[in-house]
Amino acid sequence: MESRAQRAGELFMEGCNCSQAVFVTYADLYGFDQATAMRIAASFGAGMGRMREVCGAVSGMFLVAGMETGATQGRDQEAKKHNYEVVQQLAACFKEEYGSIICRELLGLDKKMLTQQEREKMLGAAPEARTAEYYKKRPCKEQIIRAAKILEETVLKDRFLGAEEAQ
Repeated sequence: MESRAQRAGELFMEGCNCSQAVFVTYADLYGFDQATAMRIAASFGAGMGRMREVCGAVSGMFLVAGMETGATQGRDQEAKKHNYEVVQQLAACFKEEYGSIICRELLGLDKKMLTQQEREKMLGAAPEARTAEYYKKRPCKEQIIRAAKILEETVLKDRFLGAEEAQ
């Protein structure tokens, strides 16, 4: 289990957004190549299109949950209910650990007094350069790794049960 979670953290350090880092880690389980998985998860980074809303790592968990439990028929109310329960469980696990699933709160942006220029830089569409300073001020890698572990402890538990016993 550890290797996939660590891989998710590495993908972030290689430049993936948080959602991509989580979703791409498990894309092979669903027959997606990396490029397709990157596109599917692309819009959810930085709190959904850099709007600092729902954390990208959390969105990545939700994408995997959809692949595992998502309804395949529009009128299947039971399948929808089950998927929503799974999503709520994942969110609760993450929130219990970090206090929020909201990107700006996780980054402390909601508490900082920002100038208009700082606000535009932090909330604008242009991604920041991935420098050593960027990574120092971000809890994202840790949260991505934890999101992957939450998936493996819950939604993906049965998939990894055999691998765990083999170790």
